[in-house]
Amino acid sequence: MNAYITAGLLPIIAVLAACQQAPEIIAEADAKAPALSSNTENPIIIELYQSQGCSSCPPANAAVNAVADRPGVIALSFAVTYWDRLGWKDIFGDKAYTQRQYDYAHALGNPNVYTPQIVINGKTAITGIKNGELAKSLASTKAVSGGPSIDVRGETLTVGKGSGTAHIWVVRYDPRTQNVAIRSGENTGRNLPHKNIVRSLAKLGEWNGTEKRYALSRATDKNLKTAILVQRPGAGAIIAAKVI
Repeated sequence: MNAYITAGLLPIIAVLAACQQAPEIIAEADAKAPALSSNTENPIIIELYQSQGCSSCPPANAAVNAVADRPGVIALSFAVTYWDRLGWKDIFGDKAYTQRQYDYAHALGNPNVYTPQIVINGKTAITGIKNGELAKSLASTKAVSGGPSIDVRGETLTVGKGSGTAHIWVVRYDPRTQNVAIRSGENTGRNLPHKNIVRSLAKLGEWNGTEKRYALSRATDKNLKTAILVQRPGAGAIIAAKVI
């Protein structure tokens, strides 16, 4: 029995069967929040890859929602697009998020992408559909450390000195809970709550270990928060992050 849903070149019949085989969708995931560090300078980064068209995703979504407001956590919900063909187009989906997940698949040695998937600190991945799975993973995860400082003054982002190279990512996300009524597809009739929904993803530039400044425009939507991720090339480990 499949614990999660894989994507790619599967025939549509096989995809639909996979969606229907996940028994965990009947109950929401365990929402118990683990004890986490409150150090916002060295957070834990949680990236959820999900789709409103995937019937296995609600438990993982609920688990991430449960820890989204915890100090020391930056939780980001990326809506992928490859399940849109199942009868419901995710209203928050973007091909850029799908590409980021494919980049992770390559980096983590996965033959394909799947939903739900939770990537932690750019290093490890779980499905998040089992009770307590995310809590257990977070309890054994160390916060990002060893990376450069991140400072924003006005519209200037400064990334401090460090070692190695990295990409600087700017993620705009909506921290509000939004309930979406699903009217077709695998989740027909469900009202799915989403939190920390990513609304834009952009690579700001490269970093080579020396202090560097970048022009950073303000979010056009005042409801959005901005997360800065300093990540090793090739969807590698996240070595520094900050919400500004």
